[in-house]
Order: sequence, then structure tokens, then C-alpha cells
Amino acid sequence: MAIFDDLFRGATPFIILAVVVLLFGATRLPALARSIGQSRNAFKAEMKKGAEEGKAESSDVKPTDASITSTDEATNPTPKS
Repeated sequence: MAIFDDLFRGATPFIILAVVVLLFGATRLPALARSIGQSRNAFKAEMKKGAEEGKAESSDVKPTDASITSTDEATNPTPKS
């Protein structure tokens, strides 16, 4: 990624920081950072919760011989002689 190699060299990070401060204001930046952190934490918690539910659902769903037999008999009835 040659485009981004020179982006963070020299005075460029300071110029970007100055533009951000001018756009949002120094008083709003801590609130913005806090909001981003809270959103990230909520997202991580939901992802962890979803992964735990996915594991629980996959371990709970186990086909039994009775359910397989009844499904097979319903779709492929065999005549009894």
C-alpha cells in the first residue's frame, strides 16, 4: 500500500489533528472519543453474546434416530409385504 506509506510521515499527522480539532472543537473531542469507545464496547459485547448463543444452538441441535426415521418414512414410504 504505497499510498499510505508516506501519509503518516513528517508533519502530516499534526496537520490532520489540527483539521480535526478545528472541525469538531477541542471540547467535543473527548465526548466523541468516549462515544466511540462505548459503541465499540457494546459491539464487542453483542458479538460475544452472539457467538455464545451460536455455540449453544449448535450443541443443542442433535438429530435423533427417531426423527430421522420418521422423516425418512414420510418421504419414502415403503410398502410392507
